[in-house]
This record gives sequence, C-alpha cells and structure tokens, in this order.
Amino acid sequence: MDETTLVREYLLLGLRFDRLEPGFVDAYTGDPALRRQTENEPVPEPAALAARAATLRTELPGAGLAAERERFLGVHLRALECSGQKMAGQGISFVDEVDAYFDVRISTGDEDSYRAAHRAMGDELPGDGPLAARLNAVRALEEVPPERLEVAVHAFSSALRDRVRTQFALPEDETVTYEVVGDKPWSGFNYYLGGNHSKVAINSDLTQRMSSLPHLVAHESYPGHHTEHCRKEAGIVAAGQLEQSLFLVNTPQCLMAEGLADLGLAAVVGPGWGVWAEEIFADLGLRFDGARAERLEVASAALVGVRQDAALMLHDQGADPDAVVAFLQRWLLVPAPRARQMLRFLSDPLWRAYTTTYVEGYRLLHAWLEARPADEPMGERYRRLLDEPLVPSSIRAELTA
Repeated sequence: MDETTLVREYLLLGLRFDRLEPGFVDAYTGDPALRRQTENEPVPEPAALAARAATLRTELPGAGLAAERERFLGVHLRALECSGQKMAGQGISFVDEVDAYFDVRISTGDEDSYRAAHRAMGDELPGDGPLAARLNAVRALEEVPPERLEVAVHAFSSALRDRVRTQFALPEDETVTYEVVGDKPWSGFNYYLGGNHSKVAINSDLTQRMSSLPHLVAHESYPGHHTEHCRKEAGIVAAGQLEQSLFLVNTPQCLMAEGLADLGLAAVVGPGWGVWAEEIFADLGLRFDGARAERLEVASAALVGVRQDAALMLHDQGADPDAVVAFLQRWLLVPAPRARQMLRFLSDPLWRAYTTTYVEGYRLLHAWLEARPADEPMGERYRRLLDEPLVPSSIRAELTA
C-alpha cells in the first residue's frame, strides 16, 4: 500500500468511527467526498474497524512515509484499534485503554504531594479557618458576574490574539466566535470549523472565575486549540500531510493538544500573567487580585493529578461514585456540585479516559518546555507544538536524549 492510499484509508477509518460515536471526530478539514462516502455507507461494525486499524498498522513500514509521519500514524492506528475493541465489548483494563489511546502509561498519584500543596495554598489564603472555606471565600470574590462574562471573554481573546499574532503569526482571515451554552460535561469546547474559523462554547452551568478565565480563553483560542488548528491547516496539511486534517477524540493528538493548550498562557504571557489579567479586568470595572491568583496557581500545581486518580478509582478500582465525589472534594477543595460535574465528565462513555490528556499532557509538555536549551526562547519551543506532528513518545524520546 502506497503513502496516498494508506493516508486515505486512515481518514476513512477515523470518519467511520464517527458513525458509531457522534463526536468522535473532533474536527475534519479534508476532502468532503470522504465524509460523504462514510455517511452513505452502512453503519460499520466496531470489531471490523479494529481489525482494519490493525491491518493498516502492518502496512505502515512499506508505505514510504517519512519517519515522523509513520510514527504519528502508528500510534493513532493503535488508538483506533483499541477504540474499536472497546466498542465491540472486548475487556481491556482502564490503564491499558489509556495507554493505547494516549501513548502514555498512568499510575496513581502521591497523596503526600497533595498534602504539601494544601499547606502551600494555606500560606497564601487569608484567615485561619478550614482550608476549603478559606479557598472558597477567595473564589467567591473572583466570580465573573454572568452579565459581564461575554465582554470579559472578548477582552481576553483580543489581548491574547494580539500577542499570538506578534509571536507566532496567524492567517489574516482567522476568526473565533464565542457562545454560552449549558448542560455540558466540560467547561469550554473548541469547534474548529475549518478555513481558519473556530466556534468556542463556554459552559454557563459552571461559575467562571477571574483566575481561570484567562486560562480558558488561552486554552480554547490563543495560542491553544484554535491557533494550533489554523497553523497546522496552513502548514503541514497544505504541505501534504493530509492525516493532520483529521482530529480524533481518544488519540495521542488529544494529549498533545490539551497539554499545549493548558500551557498557552505561560507561553505567550509567562510569569506575571496575574497582574496582566488584573489590568484587563480593571478596565472592565472588575476587581481581581492577580498576584495572589498566580501564587495560588503555583502552590496548587501538584493537585493536577487528582482528577486522574479519581478516574482510576472509578474505572480501574471500581470505587463507588459517591466515594469518588468525596475524593475530589477532599483534595480539590471544591463543593459537591462541582465535584459531581467532574464525575459526570469521568463517567461519560466518550470522555471517561480523557482527563489523562490534561494531566499527563501538562506534565509531559511542561517538562519538555522547561528542558529546552538555555538559548532557546520559550516561544520558539512552543512553536514546534503548534507546527509539527509530535506525539507523546517522540517528546519522551527528546527528553531522554
């Protein structure tokens, strides 16, 4: 099988999964005829899709692809094989499932590090009562008034867009539109529509806080998902790497994308983002202690693994959902409704393993960015995430080297 045929078969395979699980294809900007072909076919059998993924993996070495493209397709076909097996009812352990999906091996975190994070957070919070009460009092002061949410989102989008355009360049016609939605298992979602345009949905069921809103906009738009899609579409897709025109849920693409998006604010604003955000909120008539928010973020960094531990409790250890909610409340210091919203995400059939993309994506790419040569600016290192077909195993190889 030659390169062109193999890539075409990969695209068809991914599009067929969307027939079984709508939403499995997160974005597709390739030949619309392939989409029409899969839509007009009978609904496929999951086991047949798994077998097809396995066959295409065996064909990879002889297809004549460059090494980075062969590596990319190899780990993604492995992920699709696992998805087909799961959909067909085959028993696979949760840890093995995550490994196949995201090219990473996970394990339970260290509760001692969570305790240390709580102590560090306590040093930054006023008062001397229970830590959760003190934290929630600060969070209450940071709530974005619902009637000001839209204008605040646009203010941060504009400010971040200016920085990204200066640092990385974007197509002249790129745009992002925002909408507020409800009844979703996530806080925000980027729908990349192709042609350098995204629609970003923000969940109104969750109270948006001033300390998290800049991260949310950076994550979904500039320099996160929207920026990555635009640059890859104008770059490696236009250059012939058509496999990059398809973005699939539960694949290594997701771990890379969520990791780079979570690090977006650090890449384009960096230390001092709290004071930078404070000034933008002040222009909107909103008071925000940005310096304290930034210190709290540093203090709580070790808690990033708590949600993954909760997923392991639920899907690997068979814990009762109420015990998972209590675990999330204890370590993340969130009220019960917020913990149950997290449980909803962890329980969703499509998204149940997805928390790993945020946890391990952040850890891996943060380590890789920090390991850059002393003379390499953060922005230049980050640019590679936006432009190259990197996967977790290739990042680990660079770290090892």
